[in-house]
Amino acid sequence: MPLYEGYTSDKHVIIFDIGTAYTKCGVAGEMCPRCIVPSQLKDEKTGKVRKLWEYNTEDELFENLKDFLFHLYFRHLLINPKDRRMVVCESLLCPASFRETLARVLFKHFEVGSVMFAPCQLTALLTLGTSTGLVMDVGYNETLVVPVYEGIPVLKAIQSLPVAGKAIHERAKQILLTEGKVKTGSIEKPVSEQRDCLTEDVLEDIKVRCCFTTKFDRAKKIHRVTMFGENESNLPTPPPSVQYPLDGNSMLHVDGKVREHACEVMFEQDNEQQSIATLILDAIVQSPIDMRKELSRNIVIIGGTSMLPGFLHRIQLELQSLIQEPRYVNFLAIKKFRFHQPPAKANYTAWLGGSMFGALDTLASKSVSRDQYKETGQLSDWCTLSQLK
Repeated sequence: MPLYEGYTSDKHVIIFDIGTAYTKCGVAGEMCPRCIVPSQLKDEKTGKVRKLWEYNTEDELFENLKDFLFHLYFRHLLINPKDRRMVVCESLLCPASFRETLARVLFKHFEVGSVMFAPCQLTALLTLGTSTGLVMDVGYNETLVVPVYEGIPVLKAIQSLPVAGKAIHERAKQILLTEGKVKTGSIEKPVSEQRDCLTEDVLEDIKVRCCFTTKFDRAKKIHRVTMFGENESNLPTPPPSVQYPLDGNSMLHVDGKVREHACEVMFEQDNEQQSIATLILDAIVQSPIDMRKELSRNIVIIGGTSMLPGFLHRIQLELQSLIQEPRYVNFLAIKKFRFHQPPAKANYTAWLGGSMFGALDTLASKSVSRDQYKETGQLSDWCTLSQLK
């Protein structure tokens, strides 16, 4: 007997969420991915690592996806993909070339039965049982804010900014190259003389283990120094420094300034007065007036970068401060913002929504079958009027 109407016990549905930094994969109906792996490939002969999303031609991307998905299917999931159904959680800003090449790999090389491409902002809302909300995705390359009303993304109000996890890495690296020290035995050298030690993996680990989003009042003092040129003596007392082991002999001195200042790149307003906090308000302002109140009461934040300590509390205080500014106070009568807490970690909330959708009987009607794809050679696009016959 089905657990609830529309539920299917079919375990043949595989769920992928291929992010810029990490890929989540698993089986429909399960509460968490079976594996979360870096979105990269390693050449077994040379040992060189290349990122999945960095490619020059579609043929190169085809080969990369073919190898990458082979590892997911046969080394992590241990599942033969032939004739199985698939759900791919994708960003609304996913390049069409990537989407079409991925479909070609799935249908022609792995011969999957059907594929559904689901916007991850919609699947994130599915985990909460609501069809209306403002979804903020703080990923690796960019931060994307998408208003969704009754299951339909409000395209004209979508906001994005190329500031997210990668920008934190660059800011941390910049500070470490200027002030960092590496101690090997009794010898201490500046990081600028050993640049190779600051690899992308090391910066990622430092961000996760050492960095945090500071308090709102301390951040304002930091911004007055870093952005407006006040004397550095006005900086608040930095948090304790930590020693980060690079290998068996070397230790990297991670100053408290790195730990606290690196994440501020997300909240510093650029020349157009934009930060990741203003994206939320701009998205609400650009939405129809009768949607604004409901959107402000249903904010969902997803993406691995949003898991930094202090992030959620900081974004709330930033919003309360910004709505007092003239550019918003005349357009928004909103005084409070309410945030949902999804039933999963922020880095795989979208995947969980895909898992839930993949367990529904309605999946087949929303998917593109292999026969359909072979006949037309095209994918239906949810944001256009073209449909497959």
